[in-house]
Amino acid sequence: MDGHAYAYRSFFAIRSLNAPDGSPTNAIFGFIKSLQRLEAALQPSHRLVLWDAGLDVERQSALPGYKANRPPTPEALEKQFPQLEDWLVSAGWGSHKVEGTEADDWIATYARRADKAGWETVIASADKDFLQLVGDRIGLVNPNDKSGKIWTATDVQTKTGVQPDQIVDWLSLVGDAADNIPGVPGVGPKTATDLLLRFRTAGELLARTVELKSENQRAAVQGASGAVRRNQILIRLKDDMEGGPMLEDLVPKPVKASELREKYQRWGFKSLLAELGPEPGAPTQGNLF
Repeated sequence: MDGHAYAYRSFFAIRSLNAPDGSPTNAIFGFIKSLQRLEAALQPSHRLVLWDAGLDVERQSALPGYKANRPPTPEALEKQFPQLEDWLVSAGWGSHKVEGTEADDWIATYARRADKAGWETVIASADKDFLQLVGDRIGLVNPNDKSGKIWTATDVQTKTGVQPDQIVDWLSLVGDAADNIPGVPGVGPKTATDLLLRFRTAGELLARTVELKSENQRAAVQGASGAVRRNQILIRLKDDMEGGPMLEDLVPKPVKASELREKYQRWGFKSLLAELGPEPGAPTQGNLF
């Protein structure tokens, strides 16, 4: 699960929610409810939330403006991140981040590790970069899709017109405005799909640009050849990161109910507190006949 993506989504979906002491709790509450819905729908045997902890140095070197268009994290959200990570520990979820690395690369790494182990994996994120990972044992669920559908390779092809192993090249041609990555001028999603259906890979396209009938398109692709190769570096997720918890250690840990109870009381989450049930040893209300 893409931790930052879900936290951001929760923060902006719930505009105003505060603890009794006035501190913001909107991202926390939305995040918890999102994880509860995910778990109820997927019933996973293993769980892991990955967090961004900086930008990849190689990508920044390739494009100094990489993700530079993103606004700073709202202060009210920034204050909630440590509490989110703390909640994950109390709730028995796996959580991982490494300074100077991006969550996307860790998600790709764990998806590949699980795939090699023969596990079925679901990535929870709305980021289209993850389309490149979808395969026989790796699915993708988009939090913005209320149907909860798990995307397969067939869904990727239906949406984009290309196979998952062509997504890096497809995005390299189109560009990615969200990450401040410019593509080939005049080449949108449909044109990129048509080009890859004909040439299969961006490398083959660049090697055979003379075959393009449109002079303007030929000039655009030739002029952006360096950008396309750079974009492949930027967009291809790193699925061989080293370290992190072992797959076997990602089983749900026992819930620390007393810690959750303290947190929910402090945050003013009455509904979540009620879900925990009465505190052990607390008197129960009964009937006398």
